[in-house]
Amino acid sequence: MPSPTLALLHPGAMGAAIGACLVSTGHRVLWCSAGRSAATAARARQAGLEDAGSLADALRAADIAISVCPPDNALDLAREVARHRYGGVFVDANAVSPATLRQIEEAVRAGGARFVDGGIIGQPPRAAGSTRLYLAGDGASDIAALFEGSALEAIALDSPAGSASALKICYAAWSKGATALLAGIRALARHEGVEPALLAEWQRSSPQTPARSEEVAQKAEKAWRWVGEMEEIASTFHAAGLPSGFHLAAADIFRRLDVYKDAPRPPAMDEALDRLRR
Repeated sequence: MPSPTLALLHPGAMGAAIGACLVSTGHRVLWCSAGRSAATAARARQAGLEDAGSLADALRAADIAISVCPPDNALDLAREVARHRYGGVFVDANAVSPATLRQIEEAVRAGGARFVDGGIIGQPPRAAGSTRLYLAGDGASDIAALFEGSALEAIALDSPAGSASALKICYAAWSKGATALLAGIRALARHEGVEPALLAEWQRSSPQTPARSEEVAQKAEKAWRWVGEMEEIASTFHAAGLPSGFHLAAADIFRRLDVYKDAPRPPAMDEALDRLRR
């Protein structure tokens, strides 16, 4: 059987790295430059992706389309793909709630595509062992096989579509939610004049926490993207009958740092904390 052609929609930092993993295993990977930025084009070139020009042309040539985009754009992108009557396999690998995932699935299936649910845990894959792509639903094992031998570990779950997204939501609820919580605590301690004492106590009783509390500054350039992810997490908690307020507050923490999108370097911790206290 010939190797399938894939379309990567759209190559941000994570998407481009995933595309590079597929290229490294011998697959042809397309992207569409229409309406995309120069930075996106540079990432795509570096990853070895082939420019198909328009979304219509990319979908026409692709057996498989993989969506990796900010969560608040995921449903709109799926609907756009459906308008093109795409008949291949659509893999949604975005940080969306199970409820949003169901809307995405309904949209692309109505357009004629088959559907696989995906959830990414970890940083953009550069070395083996750093990142997992969980997949669920019919065809999950076929998509996982595409990544064999690459830096991305793809794991097919023996469960229906929605499970991979739910796993991603649960993981990010802690990992990114904790980043927001610690940032808020540091900002509060600074406001109350007890930040040095808090850091000293953390160093004694929880030595890993001072460094962990610095992550909000180190990752501030990603904060704009995490706003929608926290909102998706909050809606998932609400749908399960659980309190959702914590992750709505986390979304607000990250929203206050969205000025650092595309910043050439991360802000100092002092600057980030001052931005949170505005």
